[in-house]
Amino acid sequence: MSHQTGITANDELVTFFGNCRNGSVRAVKISIENEQLSLHTHVPADSTWERDWDSVVPDLVDDKQPTYVLYRLDSKNSMGFEWLMITWSPDDSPVRQKMLYASTKATLKKEFGGAQIKDEVFATVKEDVTFNGYQRHLRAQKAPAPRSMAEEEKAEIRRAEVSVDVAVDTKQQTMGSVAFPISRDALDEISRLSEGRINYVQLSIDLDRETINLAGSDSTPVSALASRVPTDQARYHLYVFTHQYEGDVFHSLVFIYSMPGYCCSIRERMLYSSCKSSVIDFIENQCQLNITKKIEIDDPLELTEQFLLDEIHPKKMLHRPKFAKPKGPANRGAKRLTKTSPDS
Repeated sequence: MSHQTGITANDELVTFFGNCRNGSVRAVKISIENEQLSLHTHVPADSTWERDWDSVVPDLVDDKQPTYVLYRLDSKNSMGFEWLMITWSPDDSPVRQKMLYASTKATLKKEFGGAQIKDEVFATVKEDVTFNGYQRHLRAQKAPAPRSMAEEEKAEIRRAEVSVDVAVDTKQQTMGSVAFPISRDALDEISRLSEGRINYVQLSIDLDRETINLAGSDSTPVSALASRVPTDQARYHLYVFTHQYEGDVFHSLVFIYSMPGYCCSIRERMLYSSCKSSVIDFIENQCQLNITKKIEIDDPLELTEQFLLDEIHPKKMLHRPKFAKPKGPANRGAKRLTKTSPDS
């Protein structure tokens, strides 16, 4: 599942989607404008999809602006023509824009009709959106042709399955990861954190609406970090821990999952535990932030500077004492020999 932003397609785009499936349109460029998915431009089909590619797709993407491109193939399924969904997210584009487009992709697929999307391409450089780039994409998947969305969904289900082997001392995930929509305020503050304008973001789950919201953000010294952690509610925290270690300065991003004992309801504990993996995945893969350390705590007082240092830079035992074999009892006599019987 993907986090979503609440952005939906405007009326013009919805109407166009209903009229573009007759085979006359080769490609559609879609942008996010005024908090809506909007039709930017479309290109008619001229030849086969392979021949049209290089004269159409590279011209639809800008150097620093993310966008979506829907590209029609010539093959059909029971729903009509099959399409490719290209998400263009150049490395030089603003972090907030990349996050916004990544979070809205699932909505676009739903608005267009996921059953008609045969394959998806994520592109960051111009070579990715050439026909040769798409061929490399297919080879990387080790597939002779694009997989259907149904096949992709089955693969995702298999990846989400968790083991049921449980023992007395087993510590493992017992339910699949859950993803809730993340609010625009939270996206904005995570973007500010990635730009270095703040160093702390706190996220909460609205248990009734099942959304992930911003609970707080600012620039917090490490000495005050423990005071930001609630003692009666669970939370997710992102903290940039700036410190020196062995003469070097580090800016380590720490993900902290705080669950204050058993004072929280069972539902709250389950939702926070189940959403944690998807939140981390979103931060690392969609927001492109490198989490140095993931920590779980039940007592805010654990969050001291020394605790974070020990977690990020664990001490190594360079000189481990050798185990000394204990001496046998004194005056135990000579070693006894066992004779074998001649008949054996």
